Amino acid sequence: MLPDYPHLSRIVAEAKRHPALATAVVMPIESTALAGAIEAAQSGLVTPILVGPRRRIEATARALEADISALPSVDTPDDGPEASAEAVRLCLSGQAEAIMKGALHTHDLMRAIINSALRSLRRVSHVFMVDVPGFARPLFVTDAAVNVAPDLEGKLHIIQNAVDLAQAVGIDVPRVAVLSALEMVSPQIPSSVEAVRLRDIALRGGVSGAIVDGPLALDLALSEDAARIKGVASPVAGRADVLVVPDLESGNFLYKAAVYLARAEGAGIVLGARVPVILTSRAGSVASRIASCALALLYTRRLAAARKANEPAVHTDQFARPAA
Repeated sequence: MLPDYPHLSRIVAEAKRHPALATAVVMPIESTALAGAIEAAQSGLVTPILVGPRRRIEATARALEADISALPSVDTPDDGPEASAEAVRLCLSGQAEAIMKGALHTHDLMRAIINSALRSLRRVSHVFMVDVPGFARPLFVTDAAVNVAPDLEGKLHIIQNAVDLAQAVGIDVPRVAVLSALEMVSPQIPSSVEAVRLRDIALRGGVSGAIVDGPLALDLALSEDAARIKGVASPVAGRADVLVVPDLESGNFLYKAAVYLARAEGAGIVLGARVPVILTSRAGSVASRIASCALALLYTRRLAAARKANEPAVHTDQFARPAA
């Protein structure tokens, strides 16, 4: 389903080598949401548990001409909060290893997770893995879906979540660009001031396993030619794997511009809780949902392997706070 997207195709192929991820699919009452769960199951990526009003799920399946009789389900009242709470209960009981968002508001789902024992010491944040046709590497854009205007400490959590995810798909030492409108620090542009503070905290050990630099304008983060022409010497310029945006609005614009103007495709998950949350745009394609399942599966299996080896490969429950 992803012939034009080699980076996403690679993670789907790699994920298929692992046991499927037991996943609570919340409110799959819309065709794309249910079809994504069904096709991810057929691909061997997830074992879905359909959570929501059974009559509406079955009506959606009939419209798709899909047989869901073999899939386990939990019947809930006709609203998102109750279905979200049930998905949390499935994870806490060990019946599910991940949660997948269907046709409900993101805040209903995330509120249930954050207000439960699934919450960890890490701030939850969203990461899009974006595959742009013709671009040499995948890009991880964060946070474009959960944190509206994160503070300095919140952005450190956001960076670490993205770094952990990039490592889970094979990027050993991700290069992180903290984006701003320009590469110089200007008091008139708060994101540039914050970017240099984040860079300095990362240099002192506030981010594990990555090279962080900023402020960097988008062209400098992506293009070595732009960095050379502008005379910017940076270990990240032109080689960024992770793009840390100033706020949710700018991240949302960046991601949707890539999808609708550059024909990109993306996979999206929320990290920082004790289970990953598969969360794509409501207008996202079935292919995007399948790739997101693959991303969650690789992340979860890497975390399990690290725990088995007693290695701190993914730091879900600890975080180095910035120096005062």
